[in-house]
Amino acid sequence: MAVNLAAVDLGASSGRVMLGRVDASVGQLDLTEAHRFWNGAVRLGDTLHWDILALYRETLVGLAAANTLAQAATTPPTHPAPASPAGPATAQPGLAGVGIDSWAVDYGLLDSRGRLLGNPVHYRDARTDGVMERVLQHISADELYAVTGLQQLPFNTIYQLAAERGLEQAATLLMIPDLLGYWLTGEVGAEATNASTTQLYDVRARGWSEGLARRVGVPAGLLPGIREAGQVIGPLLPAVAEETGLDPATPVIAVGSHDTASSVVAVPAAEGERFAYISSGTWSLVGLELDEPVLTAEAQAANFTNEGGVDGRIRFLRNVMGLWILQECLRVWGDDDLPGLLRAAAEAPAFAVLIDPDDPSFLAPGNMPGRIEEFCARSGQDAPRSRAAVARCVLESLALAYRRTLRLAQEVAGREIDVVHVIGGGSQNELLCQLTADACGLPVLAGPVEASALGNVLVQARALGEPLPDLTAMRALVRATHKLRPYQPQGKPADWDAAESRVFGTR
Repeated sequence: MAVNLAAVDLGASSGRVMLGRVDASVGQLDLTEAHRFWNGAVRLGDTLHWDILALYRETLVGLAAANTLAQAATTPPTHPAPASPAGPATAQPGLAGVGIDSWAVDYGLLDSRGRLLGNPVHYRDARTDGVMERVLQHISADELYAVTGLQQLPFNTIYQLAAERGLEQAATLLMIPDLLGYWLTGEVGAEATNASTTQLYDVRARGWSEGLARRVGVPAGLLPGIREAGQVIGPLLPAVAEETGLDPATPVIAVGSHDTASSVVAVPAAEGERFAYISSGTWSLVGLELDEPVLTAEAQAANFTNEGGVDGRIRFLRNVMGLWILQECLRVWGDDDLPGLLRAAAEAPAFAVLIDPDDPSFLAPGNMPGRIEEFCARSGQDAPRSRAAVARCVLESLALAYRRTLRLAQEVAGREIDVVHVIGGGSQNELLCQLTADACGLPVLAGPVEASALGNVLVQARALGEPLPDLTAMRALVRATHKLRPYQPQGKPADWDAAESRVFGTR
């Protein structure tokens, strides 16, 4: 019988609770959406926050809905037998496990009594402006990279903590999935894949770097013990079980709690395949899966990150701004007809306007079409004159950034690739997938869409005894149960060479 699992999957713009049903012995792996809800920045005064209590409330609602779906899915299709005079019929099995994944770098702070000190601050908040430069005056970039192997980004947790006020009042720091797991179980800990994104984690020793923490003023004991994906965190608290209708013995299981770590678990690569991945959503995480970190001067100069993956793998990647830019354009326009916009963009002139998606001006929420116009003015280009032209500009520019990133990754890691897997919500964007194949000159396989939820439930299923001994077995199950859409490269490579030179210059 399939095991029923709830994947709480929190993205930077939406959250969802998915019911996963896994029976590896018969090749079953499917997802059903139980609950979906909005997520995003909430401005209070001059600070951007996450509404963490709303996320927790929606998580509870989703768990209750997933449990109801699980019970319905396991009810025999025949007419049920009448209740026995001795008592009610035996209840159908509900959820066997719960796992939580989310975006990286952000956290909540608890006091000595385990109470939240305030709503977590959003990584796009301006409080870290200039902080990275100040920290690097005391800890060299070379030293930081040698220990953590992380890409320098101004919102990394280390810089958020350096900007934090009242840190001395805090007793415990919990990353977002660990904070929600604490509220579900009462157990404190830090799952390794998300801990590895903080720039306070020693990527070789696979644990916190107490030396770095001390030097940026992080109090001793603030960082909790590390737990690995697949480890049982604990059973539900009685009050949580009562509110959701779940069995109090239901375990919460640590998964690859950074959503990209869970997504990479579900990359449907064949055994021995030389692949790259693009986890495409609000952000695009573009890179390779390696056995060991690459901490060379070349990797540092190229600004690649070495984040922890499930089963001790390394996610060697760079963050590219992603579909955030287009999402903000749609918000400003008040336009929800994305399919129509993409059809029009496919007919718009190629390479008319190009931007650098990672330009700092595109990081914060705001008037994104206006910022594209400003970028064009700075770079000597005529601004796009229609919404379709803006969309074409954004997607071609993303494809160029993917091309550049993957070429650098191969060069720095000494690893060649034969295929690019695009996973996550962006895998549904046919124009972006085709442009990616064209830009990279490689076949693209698009899907699955809900990769992070799939990776989440696969790790849970293995922890509960499903015969999924390694990533190869997990990926084979994804490949056998999900349809992928192939894209072959088209067009002239020389056109993409010229476009890359326009945006990024020559190397």
